[in-house]
Amino acid sequence: MKYFIQRLIQLIPVLGWLPRYKTDWLLPDMLAGLTLAAYAAPVAMAYSTLAGLTPQTGIYCYIFGGIAYALFASSRHLSIGPTAAISVMVASVGGGMSASDPATYPAIAGMTAAMVALFCLIAWFMRLGSFVNFISESTLLGFKAGAALSIASMQLPALFGINGGGDNTFERLKIIFPQLLNANPVMILLGIASLSLLLIGERLLPGKPVALFVVILTTGIVSFFGLTEYGIKVVGFIPSGLPSISLPSIRKEQIESILELAFACFLLSYVESIAAARALSAKHHYEINPRQEFLGLGAANLVAAIWQGYPVAGGLSQSAVNESAGAKTPLSLIFASLTLLTVLFFITGMLSNLPTSVLAAIVLVAVAGFIKIQDFKRLREISRLEFNVALVAFIGVLLFGILKGVTVSAVASLLFLLRLIAKPHISVLGRIHGSTRFSDSVRHPTNERFPGLFLFRIEAPLLYFNVNNINTKLLEAIHSETTPVNLAVCDLSTSPYIDSAGAKMLQQLEEELELEGIRFRIAEAHSEVRDILRATGISRTLGGVSRHISLADIVNEYELEFKSNPKLP
Repeated sequence: MKYFIQRLIQLIPVLGWLPRYKTDWLLPDMLAGLTLAAYAAPVAMAYSTLAGLTPQTGIYCYIFGGIAYALFASSRHLSIGPTAAISVMVASVGGGMSASDPATYPAIAGMTAAMVALFCLIAWFMRLGSFVNFISESTLLGFKAGAALSIASMQLPALFGINGGGDNTFERLKIIFPQLLNANPVMILLGIASLSLLLIGERLLPGKPVALFVVILTTGIVSFFGLTEYGIKVVGFIPSGLPSISLPSIRKEQIESILELAFACFLLSYVESIAAARALSAKHHYEINPRQEFLGLGAANLVAAIWQGYPVAGGLSQSAVNESAGAKTPLSLIFASLTLLTVLFFITGMLSNLPTSVLAAIVLVAVAGFIKIQDFKRLREISRLEFNVALVAFIGVLLFGILKGVTVSAVASLLFLLRLIAKPHISVLGRIHGSTRFSDSVRHPTNERFPGLFLFRIEAPLLYFNVNNINTKLLEAIHSETTPVNLAVCDLSTSPYIDSAGAKMLQQLEEELELEGIRFRIAEAHSEVRDILRATGISRTLGGVSRHISLADIVNEYELEFKSNPKLP
């Protein structure tokens, strides 16, 4: 029984932390929930219109996604709701699928959320947290910057009240400027004023619900002065209350396209959520469970689908608002949901004159934080390879759009990783003076080298696609030695794994060196590598590969042999 209860608490963490809830946490969680709701209400409406859905859809996602996530969350601060990148991804693919029948679009968006939930459940069951992390932070940096520009090019027409157009970022920007000459000046003025207020508020009042103030102010101005008569576009009627519960219904021929969209949303949702959760958990010194987050996100997306929503994720900006407002537990999300429920029942009628340009301005300010030039500069200084990965992701999104940009980003990241492994660095080693340690002699020319002894370290796993490069580079390095080599020693301490092709390469290397009168030995192999070498028979060829013999032992043996045999080089 005790084991069953422990497993149940692991599965549903709220059963573990709620009985231990301290009364001192209640007020901070309530205030954090109210603050989060004040931030989330306008942002949710802005993101759902960006997705091509009704403004209230985003609020539905926040309410039900937040409650579901709070039950399964391992993070105390992560806030769940619509995000800019996922919103535009849904719009770009789902909108095209429903072009012939716009009435089916909400069902397509809902089914996408349901499939994201399914992918999360599969990933949780198969423990795929590390696999999903193949989308690196460098890839995410480039993707977010590209997505920000792509989203901005879509929102500028709404900001200025023009039609816009174009299939990619560059086309959209090209079309916008000529249209501005014939745009409504009142709409342009309102858009610029809203954007300026938001930017000033973000700078002077960071973490405060500035967007809510701008929404109230502009809605009041439009209503008081009757600006709708001057061509100001507003969101119009927003129904109060909750939507009906229903499972989204789609046609069979749409499933394949929705699966592709859902998988991209799943990847982006998890990577973005886990990055935000880790950042906040590190700040507050607690652990999160990456596998458990699959369940939390899955539950949030499932209820979003049932309550006529679309895919949700844990965004860093909204989570930072929750954390900075003093949240202690996921209960703050439930308080935020209750507050948003109140908005839905009693305040929606006041928002009918909310200008659409204000929602566009909110999105523009939100995505502006995705473009981090300093991070690009720092990444370029740290690693040119990772910088190139980020650059490919950035350009991929601009050229091919959000959905294909995710694919390009993931593929580019894997290709660069494979390229790095395919041509690994091979260190020619020398002994550090006064020690039994060895390091790269090229980087440290003062290291001690031994005549006739060639020590090297392969700084990568030995796999079928890199063994030919390794073999060629090794033979070239051995033949370029000024003193003829008598013994070559391979340090495998930085090769955590070898496959059958890697073992075969080592055997062939031993045979080639033997023909030249050069002995060959292996040192510092890991246990799994030793098992493979024994299974393939190369261990016997080399006279055994033992964990008891270190690189320093082989060097000492060679030095003794060198002293006793002056004929050695």
